[in-house]
Amino acid sequence: MKLRCFRNSVTARALRKSSVGLLLVLAIMSVLQSTRIKGASAVDHTVTQADMEKWKVQLSNWGRWGKDDQKGTLNLITPEKRKEAAALVKDGFVVSLAHDALTEKAIDNPSPYEDTMTSAGPVASTDKIGVSFHGLAHTHFDALGHHFVDGKLYNGFPQKQYVTMDGGASKGAIINAKDGVFTRAILMDIPRLKNVEYLDPGTPIYVEDLEAWEKQAGMKVRAGDALFIRTGRWTRRAKSGPWDIGKSEAGLDASVIPWLKQRDVALLGSESASTVLPFPPTTQIPERAPDGGQLWDYRPVHNFVLTVLGMNVIDDMDLDKLSEACAARKRWAFLVTMAPLPMPKGTGSPINPIAVF
Repeated sequence: MKLRCFRNSVTARALRKSSVGLLLVLAIMSVLQSTRIKGASAVDHTVTQADMEKWKVQLSNWGRWGKDDQKGTLNLITPEKRKEAAALVKDGFVVSLAHDALTEKAIDNPSPYEDTMTSAGPVASTDKIGVSFHGLAHTHFDALGHHFVDGKLYNGFPQKQYVTMDGGASKGAIINAKDGVFTRAILMDIPRLKNVEYLDPGTPIYVEDLEAWEKQAGMKVRAGDALFIRTGRWTRRAKSGPWDIGKSEAGLDASVIPWLKQRDVALLGSESASTVLPFPPTTQIPERAPDGGQLWDYRPVHNFVLTVLGMNVIDDMDLDKLSEACAARKRWAFLVTMAPLPMPKGTGSPINPIAVF
């Protein structure tokens, strides 16, 4: 009887201790949940203008590489990172990540490439190419002087002083990326993740989608990586024709912004301009400032990473062939290399990124 009472007493004390321990763990988890940076987890997608203002301070890379830096997150592509990327080359297979130049006017291509012959024979031929490459048609590389926040481009340089109609971009110009990009790249094939040919316009991509792809692909985005997001935009266009992608496109939700900073992504590329349109209800950011001026130019991910993180962006990539190449090899990390035109005052450049397997 005494032994049984002793055992019961010990069991009761153990249960009390375990209950207290469980309550303590739950309390700690509650505190962590309430103090986390919103958007950094896959739980809450709500993003307000107040969040964006807070992130401008919390997540900023201004001054990280010195007050005069104009390369931004390209600094994350170190010699060691380049050597790591070079080691990914196994069979020498290459694939372009650019869409063919669009020369016919369409609702998603108001400014087609101009290719004019200037001579043809008898012993040679020449032509002249012209393009207004910013926009949603032509694969291009955005310089850090392409967008501004609070009247400043990346690293706090005043736009009115350094990016003007007369002088072009004397800070944040594309010339700062003249040495090109040579790093490990990751393709996140979100249609393949969701077992569809393409994402419908207006489909948001959340942190949980990115991390689900990492798990499925068996890899993880690391510092200095280029990150490419496939939505299937060109597959849909080939089947259904062009549409007003400036009003409705699949893309990253604003809540992924802290995740991009936490992973120290060096370069972001997508098949349009990165941000989902129209905004889902959880994105409570006005598309225009009350005075009619631009606030985030209705592309918070694209514009935030350019201005606050100092992260160059590649718009209008064509990742369909890359998707096939990755799937055939069952590998989603590869070497990517590219170099923009060395325009001393340019705000960007047409680009033809090359994946090497």
